[in-house]
Amino acid sequence: MLSRAKPAVGRDLPHTDKRKKKGRKIPKLEELLSQRDFTGAITLLEFKRHVGEQEEDTNLWIGYCAFHLGDYKRALEEYENATKEENCNPEVWVNLACTYFFLGMYKQAEAAGFKAPKSRLQNRLLFHLAHKFNDEKKLMNFHQNLQDITEDQLSLASIHYMRSHYQEAIDIYKRILLDNREYLALNVYVALCYYKLDYYDVSQEVLAVYLQQIPDSTIALNLKACNHFRLYNGKAAEAELKSLMDNASSSFEFAKELIRHNLVVFRGGEGALQVLPPLVDVIPEARLNLVIYYLRQDDVQEAYNLIKDLEPTTPQEYILKGVVNAALGQEMGSKDHMKIAQQFFQLVGGSASECGMSESVLFWRMGCSTACSWDVFQSYFYNDDIFNFNYAQAKAATGNTSEGEEIFLLIQSEKMKNDYIYLSWLARCYIMNKKPRLAWELYLKMETSGESFSLLQLIANDCYKMGQFYYSAKAFDVLERLDPNPEYWEGKRGACVGIFQMILAGREPKETLREVLHLLRSTGNTQVEYIIRIMKKWAKENRVPV
Repeated sequence: MLSRAKPAVGRDLPHTDKRKKKGRKIPKLEELLSQRDFTGAITLLEFKRHVGEQEEDTNLWIGYCAFHLGDYKRALEEYENATKEENCNPEVWVNLACTYFFLGMYKQAEAAGFKAPKSRLQNRLLFHLAHKFNDEKKLMNFHQNLQDITEDQLSLASIHYMRSHYQEAIDIYKRILLDNREYLALNVYVALCYYKLDYYDVSQEVLAVYLQQIPDSTIALNLKACNHFRLYNGKAAEAELKSLMDNASSSFEFAKELIRHNLVVFRGGEGALQVLPPLVDVIPEARLNLVIYYLRQDDVQEAYNLIKDLEPTTPQEYILKGVVNAALGQEMGSKDHMKIAQQFFQLVGGSASECGMSESVLFWRMGCSTACSWDVFQSYFYNDDIFNFNYAQAKAATGNTSEGEEIFLLIQSEKMKNDYIYLSWLARCYIMNKKPRLAWELYLKMETSGESFSLLQLIANDCYKMGQFYYSAKAFDVLERLDPNPEYWEGKRGACVGIFQMILAGREPKETLREVLHLLRSTGNTQVEYIIRIMKKWAKENRVPV
């Protein structure tokens, strides 16, 4: 969240860079700022202040530098002092409001924000505060004031992200990147969205663009580590963080807490009781992961004490409260807790399409088999479609796609079975369970739409990764005909060559080559003839009719 808010702060802060005076060392300050050496800039400003050479708005610049170092308490002190000065710069109020916001002091942020002159930055700040206060009416009012400028669109994208509308956020970021390739940091935001959508390999590819230019970025390296955790294991993830842990001069203080939190996750909960409690109100996932830790230790009461007062706002929070209440109900023999658990599951399941059920199992990322917590009370909800919908996702997300498939198939609701989240998860289970034909049949039953296109992409890529090249090629072929994107041709080409290699190895019937050639001939790419010529030559030598 902190990184996402930066664009809304950086552009509108103090304007004293325009007040160049002869004999002053302002160019040196500008040089430090352009290099993002905020520690050096503060040292210079404090020296000037000490020797009596400070100029107007020095305190604003010190506040600005402290803010960008993540030292929000220091920035707060500078800005609050500035507001007490006679004829203070009115812009200090919006800077002060931003600082309050980053400290989580949202009511103070709103009060300071309304004292500031009307500006685009003020509107963006109040827009974010409306989201924090869950005030839909104010949110829409400030939304209407947003303009088609980079800062406003970035602010809108961040709200989409926080409301789990990841594809909408990606669309905004990509649109801005088309015209501003130099905005490298947007690649990190896009990568983060893909991470949230469970496309970890795609996230890695996008992230690499940024890391090639900024190899020591704390946020980017942390995200890379999280991708490695999901793609490989905790050990691989921790290795990616080693350089950050060795670097004590990290610019962003908040990242140190984030890294400590993630190391607990990567180490399977090791050190949870030492690290997570102080972070419960700092990093949102800390509370959820601590609850999961207690569940793993069979300390259901502590898990309940930690989550009982939490007002859930996201699918994972609703489901975790359901898990805890169900576990406590089982332990105490309490029908009331079991009923509460069922209500939480139904609340999430009933709004699956609205809140994005693919995100309902985010909290299983601890790497532990937390889905076992569901096993305790599965018998209570065996015929409950909503419970099974979430339970199946938990099983699949923790790698147990075999059981995930079985549970998905227990669902009776036609509405749920036609939901894209259900179809995509079931397709993924089929592919992981070496049943790609069943995944393909799910696509064939769908009407042509954006969702069927997304399912095709999933089948094409997941089948390719699993070495199921026949159905990968079929999916890429349809994608290529719907959208002449060169990436789809490259995918189809690789899949067709993969099928040919399997035919040579005797792992695919020779007769399949006829269909491969048919798929290749439907492409106008110049590489096709060369590939076809090689395949036909082999077919002739081995007397395979094509």
